[in-house]
Amino acid sequence: MTTLQDLTSMSHDQLIAKVRELEAAKNKVRFKVSEKGAVSVYGIHSRFPVTLYANQWERLLTASDAIRKFIADNHDGLSTER
Repeated sequence: MTTLQDLTSMSHDQLIAKVRELEAAKNKVRFKVSEKGAVSVYGIHSRFPVTLYANQWERLLTASDAIRKFIADNHDGLSTER
């Protein structure tokens, strides 16, 4: 973890690189097992995870073609996160 002291001793270029690194990490999808044994996926929806049990993820994965088709069929009515 980078401390405030570390940041104050960095050059401008190093600070820019650090900001880019943090932005990349923020947008990266990562997984964690929750306290209740579910799979939490971070990096999809703001700062909160999307959490489902393994069998629920398996059902979604099985339906991935149908989900893609639904999105394509309804593209005009769908919005994206801002």
